[in-house]
Amino acid sequence: MQRRSFIQTSVTAAVGISQLSLTPQFGQSDLPEPKPDKLPRWRGFNLLEKFVAGTAGPEPAGAYKESDFAMIAELGFNFVRLPMSYHCWATPDPARWKVLNEQVLKEVDQAVDFGKKHGLHVNLNLHRIPGYCVNQPAEPISLWTDDRALEAAVFHWKHLAERYKGRPNQEVTFDLINEPNTDEASYVRVVTALVEGIRSVDPNRLIIADGLQYGNQPVPKLASLKLAQSMRGYMPMNVSHYKAEWVQMLKDAPPPTWPGTWMNTTWNAERLRQVSIEPWLNLQKQGVGVHVGEWGCYNKTPHDVALRWMEDQLKLWKEAGWGWSLWNFRGAFGVLNSNRTDVAYKPYKGMQLDEKMLALLRAY
Repeated sequence: MQRRSFIQTSVTAAVGISQLSLTPQFGQSDLPEPKPDKLPRWRGFNLLEKFVAGTAGPEPAGAYKESDFAMIAELGFNFVRLPMSYHCWATPDPARWKVLNEQVLKEVDQAVDFGKKHGLHVNLNLHRIPGYCVNQPAEPISLWTDDRALEAAVFHWKHLAERYKGRPNQEVTFDLINEPNTDEASYVRVVTALVEGIRSVDPNRLIIADGLQYGNQPVPKLASLKLAQSMRGYMPMNVSHYKAEWVQMLKDAPPPTWPGTWMNTTWNAERLRQVSIEPWLNLQKQGVGVHVGEWGCYNKTPHDVALRWMEDQLKLWKEAGWGWSLWNFRGAFGVLNSNRTDVAYKPYKGMQLDEKMLALLRAY
């Protein structure tokens, strides 16, 4: 897409959101059957109601909001990813890892039903699984080295498999472990056990595995398991996470530009292609479907820089045939209520809409 075309699209958005909402872009019913070697170009957002348990996260844990599903569909998208903590329905005490709160799990069932009702694919992800989470606090024992954690992790995924057995892959898929950080052999061992557990209950469920190195490194040794894989779209971090309070290495980073420099390396669209596209294209040649499970730009990055960077990412993914899922829908990375200081928002259903970002996302 040429810059001129993007500007024209942005101007259209500025005229009024009603024009955009009347022209859905990516209907779920129009997508092909999802298969592990070829995923549809799912495009949408992460929803965070069960990202953490309690009130420590970006929003209080609770039931998913049907209004989010309705708005995502109305704005022209077809996909939601639900990164979830098992702490929402089970205790962090390893002795009680298999005691499940059915009331909370029914809220996940409801989200899958919301997806079906509004024509959105729902991808269930364990952001925190027994034995591992990329975020603090650390789990009491390690999924990578302790068989007790692996047994509990298999138990949770088998339970979810039983809940959704018989639901078509067009409606719901599984994303096993968010952003693993371990050695390849340990990861392959754990994923193999989880896959075997799920398939013992639901042999046809489409399963996705995140790449290693926090989702950035494809894992060819998983190809024989007939899984798709999920990558990340946060590079370079000084653009996507500028002034993010939880990233200590960027605490004193200067304001980013795009194209720009990070870690003594020039970053531009071609660098993104080399680092974040070509390794995954090589994986795709082995019969592995690819999807960008998370990406986005924190609200402290200047808006014009964020949009230029986002456009280059989107172009590359469209060229590769990959879908994507922005982190998040409502919040600091999203199109609603992102609280940027350099955006003229438009009111939309009681919230503040970033029309330029929305127009860019809809264009790809």
